[in-house]
Amino acid sequence: MKLSILMPVYNERDRVGVAIKQALAVDYPCEVELVIVDDGSRDGTDEVLAQVDDPRTQVITHPRNRGKGAAVRTAASHATGDYIVIFDADLEYDAQNIPTLLAPVLDGRAEVVYGVRGFGGHTAYSFWYVMGNKAVTTAANVLFNCYIGDLETCFKLMPLALYRSLDIRSDGFGMEAEITGKLLARGVRPFEVPISYRARTREEGKKITWRDGVEAVWILARERFRTTR
Repeated sequence: MKLSILMPVYNERDRVGVAIKQALAVDYPCEVELVIVDDGSRDGTDEVLAQVDDPRTQVITHPRNRGKGAAVRTAASHATGDYIVIFDADLEYDAQNIPTLLAPVLDGRAEVVYGVRGFGGHTAYSFWYVMGNKAVTTAANVLFNCYIGDLETCFKLMPLALYRSLDIRSDGFGMEAEITGKLLARGVRPFEVPISYRARTREEGKKITWRDGVEAVWILARERFRTTR
Protein backbone atom coordinates (compact mmCIF):
# COMPACT_ATOMS: atom_id res chain seq x y z
CA MET A 1 0.00 0.00 0.00
CA LYS A 2 0.95 3.65 -0.30
CA LEU A 3 0.37 6.18 2.46
CA SER A 4 -0.27 9.88 1.81
CA ILE A 5 0.69 12.10 4.75
CA LEU A 6 -1.39 15.29 4.60
CA MET A 7 0.22 18.32 6.24
CA PRO A 8 -1.86 21.51 6.54
CA VAL A 9 0.34 24.50 7.37
CA TYR A 10 -0.52 28.02 8.47
CA ASN A 11 2.10 30.45 9.80
CA GLU A 12 4.53 27.76 11.00
CA ARG A 13 7.83 29.22 9.74
CA ASP A 14 9.77 28.13 12.83
CA ARG A 15 8.34 24.60 12.97
CA VAL A 16 7.41 23.37 9.53
CA GLY A 17 10.98 22.55 8.45
CA VAL A 18 11.45 20.33 11.48
CA ALA A 19 8.03 18.73 11.00
CA ILE A 20 8.85 17.86 7.39
CA LYS A 21 12.20 16.34 8.35
CA GLN A 22 10.57 14.29 11.08
CA ALA A 23 7.84 13.03 8.76
CA LEU A 24 10.31 11.95 6.09
CA ALA A 25 12.82 10.42 8.52
CA VAL A 26 10.47 7.73 9.79
CA ASP A 27 11.14 4.13 8.78
CA TYR A 28 7.75 3.35 7.22
CA PRO A 29 6.61 -0.18 6.38
CA CYS A 30 5.20 1.05 3.05
CA GLU A 31 5.65 3.66 0.34
CA VAL A 32 4.80 7.20 1.44
CA GLU A 33 4.27 10.67 0.04
CA LEU A 34 3.99 13.97 1.90
CA VAL A 35 1.39 16.43 0.60
CA ILE A 36 1.84 19.89 2.13
CA VAL A 37 -0.70 22.69 1.82
CA ASP A 38 0.42 26.18 2.79
CA ASP A 39 -2.89 27.72 3.83
CA GLY A 40 -2.13 31.36 3.04
CA SER A 41 0.75 31.81 5.50
CA ARG A 42 2.13 35.33 5.88
CA ASP A 43 5.09 34.74 8.17
CA GLY A 44 7.69 33.39 5.75
CA THR A 45 6.50 29.78 5.81
CA ASP A 46 6.53 29.86 2.02
CA GLU A 47 10.27 30.54 2.03
CA VAL A 48 10.88 27.42 4.10
CA LEU A 49 8.65 25.31 1.87
CA ALA A 50 10.44 26.59 -1.25
CA GLN A 51 13.57 24.80 -0.02
CA VAL A 52 11.90 21.38 0.19
CA ASP A 53 13.34 19.17 -2.53
CA ASP A 54 12.57 15.62 -1.41
CA PRO A 55 10.93 13.73 -4.33
CA ARG A 56 8.37 12.26 -1.94
CA THR A 57 6.86 15.69 -1.29
CA GLN A 58 4.56 18.07 -3.11
CA VAL A 59 3.63 21.56 -1.95
CA ILE A 60 0.34 23.29 -2.78
CA THR A 61 -0.42 26.89 -1.81
CA HIS A 62 -3.69 28.58 -0.95
CA PRO A 63 -3.48 32.28 -1.88
CA ARG A 64 -5.40 33.15 1.31
CA ASN A 65 -6.09 31.46 4.63
CA ARG A 66 -9.13 29.17 4.39
CA GLY A 67 -8.79 26.95 7.46
CA LYS A 68 -7.47 23.52 8.39
CA GLY A 69 -10.43 21.66 6.91
CA ALA A 70 -9.99 23.39 3.57
CA ALA A 71 -6.25 22.68 3.58
CA VAL A 72 -6.79 18.98 4.31
CA ARG A 73 -9.44 18.82 1.60
CA THR A 74 -6.99 20.30 -0.91
CA ALA A 75 -4.24 17.92 0.21
CA ALA A 76 -6.56 14.93 -0.19
CA SER A 77 -7.49 16.04 -3.69
CA HIS A 78 -3.79 15.86 -4.65
CA ALA A 79 -3.00 12.66 -2.77
CA THR A 80 -2.21 9.47 -4.69
CA GLY A 81 -1.96 6.97 -1.83
CA ASP A 82 -4.29 4.19 -0.81
CA TYR A 83 -4.50 5.56 2.72
CA ILE A 84 -4.15 9.02 4.24
CA VAL A 85 -3.13 10.29 7.64
CA ILE A 86 -3.24 13.91 8.79
CA PHE A 87 -0.06 15.27 10.38
CA ASP A 88 -0.01 18.87 11.59
CA ALA A 89 3.16 20.94 11.28
CA ASP A 90 2.99 22.27 14.85
CA LEU A 91 5.25 19.57 16.39
CA GLU A 92 2.58 18.57 18.94
CA TYR A 93 2.50 15.09 17.41
CA ASP A 94 5.39 12.69 16.82
CA ALA A 95 5.75 11.31 13.30
CA GLN A 96 7.36 8.21 14.79
CA ASN A 97 3.86 7.18 15.89
CA ILE A 98 2.56 6.90 12.32
CA PRO A 99 3.76 3.28 11.87
CA THR A 100 1.83 2.47 15.05
CA LEU A 101 -1.32 3.68 13.33
CA LEU A 102 -0.46 1.67 10.22
CA ALA A 103 0.05 -1.60 12.05
CA PRO A 104 -3.65 -2.52 12.57
CA VAL A 105 -4.32 -1.81 8.89
CA LEU A 106 -1.41 -3.82 7.59
CA ASP A 107 -2.30 -6.86 9.68
CA GLY A 108 -5.97 -6.71 8.72
CA ARG A 109 -7.46 -5.65 12.06
CA ALA A 110 -8.77 -2.26 11.05
CA GLU A 111 -9.59 0.14 8.23
CA VAL A 112 -9.80 3.40 10.22
CA VAL A 113 -7.31 4.11 13.01
CA TYR A 114 -7.17 7.03 15.48
CA GLY A 115 -4.18 7.95 17.61
CA VAL A 116 -5.40 8.59 21.18
CA ARG A 117 -3.52 11.17 23.21
CA GLY A 118 -2.65 10.72 26.86
CA PHE A 119 -2.89 14.03 28.70
CA GLY A 120 -0.56 14.73 31.62
CA GLY A 121 1.15 17.60 33.33
CA HIS A 122 3.83 17.81 30.65
CA THR A 123 1.49 17.31 27.67
CA ALA A 124 -1.45 19.68 28.18
CA TYR A 125 -1.05 23.40 28.64
CA SER A 126 -4.33 23.97 30.53
CA PHE A 127 -7.06 22.21 32.47
CA TRP A 128 -9.78 23.71 30.29
CA TYR A 129 -8.09 22.56 27.09
CA VAL A 130 -8.19 18.95 28.28
CA MET A 131 -11.75 19.25 29.60
CA GLY A 132 -12.86 20.74 26.29
CA ASN A 133 -11.40 17.80 24.41
CA LYS A 134 -13.09 15.35 26.75
CA ALA A 135 -16.43 17.17 26.51
CA VAL A 136 -16.48 17.04 22.71
CA THR A 137 -15.54 13.35 22.70
CA THR A 138 -18.20 12.61 25.32
CA ALA A 139 -20.80 14.39 23.18
CA ALA A 140 -19.93 12.09 20.27
CA ASN A 141 -20.19 9.01 22.47
CA VAL A 142 -23.59 10.03 23.82
CA LEU A 143 -25.03 11.08 20.46
CA PHE A 144 -23.87 7.97 18.59
CA ASN A 145 -24.01 5.45 21.47
CA CYS A 146 -20.39 4.44 21.09
CA TYR A 147 -17.13 4.80 22.96
CA ILE A 148 -14.13 6.50 21.43
CA GLY A 149 -11.29 8.04 23.38
CA ASP A 150 -10.18 11.11 21.42
CA LEU A 151 -12.33 12.71 18.74
CA GLU A 152 -10.14 15.77 18.28
CA THR A 153 -6.90 13.88 17.62
CA CYS A 154 -5.06 15.01 14.51
CA PHE A 155 -3.88 11.46 13.84
CA LYS A 156 -6.75 9.99 11.81
CA LEU A 157 -5.75 7.29 9.32
CA MET A 158 -8.19 5.88 6.78
CA PRO A 159 -8.49 4.89 3.11
CA LEU A 160 -8.29 7.88 0.78
CA ALA A 161 -11.44 6.72 -1.00
CA LEU A 162 -13.32 6.65 2.31
CA TYR A 163 -12.20 10.15 3.24
CA ARG A 164 -13.29 11.51 -0.13
CA SER A 165 -16.67 9.79 0.16
CA LEU A 166 -17.33 11.58 3.47
CA ASP A 167 -17.42 14.90 1.56
CA ILE A 168 -16.05 16.96 4.45
CA ARG A 169 -17.19 20.56 4.04
CA SER A 170 -16.01 22.22 7.27
CA ASP A 171 -13.23 24.65 6.45
CA GLY A 172 -11.88 25.09 9.98
CA PHE A 173 -11.16 22.86 12.96
CA GLY A 174 -14.74 21.59 12.76
CA MET A 175 -13.49 19.11 10.19
CA GLU A 176 -12.33 16.85 13.05
CA ALA A 177 -15.89 16.52 14.38
CA GLU A 178 -17.36 16.21 10.91
CA ILE A 179 -15.04 13.35 9.99
CA THR A 180 -15.84 11.45 13.18
CA GLY A 181 -19.56 12.22 13.07
CA LYS A 182 -19.88 10.96 9.51
CA LEU A 183 -17.85 7.84 10.27
CA LEU A 184 -19.95 7.03 13.34
CA ALA A 185 -23.15 7.71 11.39
CA ARG A 186 -22.05 5.01 8.95
CA GLY A 187 -21.34 2.60 11.79
CA VAL A 188 -17.57 2.89 11.37
CA ARG A 189 -15.86 2.67 14.77
CA PRO A 190 -12.24 3.80 14.67
CA PHE A 191 -9.59 1.40 15.96
CA GLU A 192 -7.62 3.34 18.55
CA VAL A 193 -3.94 3.19 19.47
CA PRO A 194 -2.05 5.26 22.07
CA ILE A 195 0.28 8.00 20.82
CA SER A 196 2.63 10.53 22.37
CA TYR A 197 1.63 14.18 22.46
CA ARG A 198 2.74 17.56 23.79
CA ALA A 199 0.43 20.55 23.45
CA ARG A 200 2.01 23.90 22.78
CA THR A 201 0.86 27.10 24.48
CA ARG A 202 -0.89 30.16 23.07
CA GLU A 203 2.46 31.94 23.13
CA GLU A 204 3.92 29.14 21.01
CA GLY A 205 1.14 29.45 18.46
CA LYS A 206 -1.77 27.29 19.64
CA LYS A 207 -4.71 28.23 17.42
CA ILE A 208 -7.77 26.23 18.52
CA THR A 209 -10.20 27.96 20.94
CA TRP A 210 -13.33 27.21 22.96
CA ARG A 211 -15.42 28.40 20.03
CA ASP A 212 -14.09 25.48 18.00
CA GLY A 213 -15.32 23.13 20.73
CA VAL A 214 -18.82 24.60 20.59
CA GLU A 215 -18.81 24.28 16.82
CA ALA A 216 -17.68 20.65 17.09
CA VAL A 217 -20.63 19.72 19.33
CA TRP A 218 -23.03 21.45 16.92
CA ILE A 219 -21.57 19.55 13.98
CA LEU A 220 -21.88 16.23 15.81
CA ALA A 221 -25.54 16.95 16.63
CA ARG A 222 -26.17 17.93 13.01
CA GLU A 223 -24.71 14.67 11.71
CA ARG A 224 -26.65 12.64 14.26
CA PHE A 225 -29.89 14.39 13.28
CA ARG A 226 -29.24 13.71 9.62
CA THR A 227 -28.77 10.03 10.41
CA THR A 228 -32.01 9.89 12.39
CA ARG A 229 -33.93 11.71 9.70
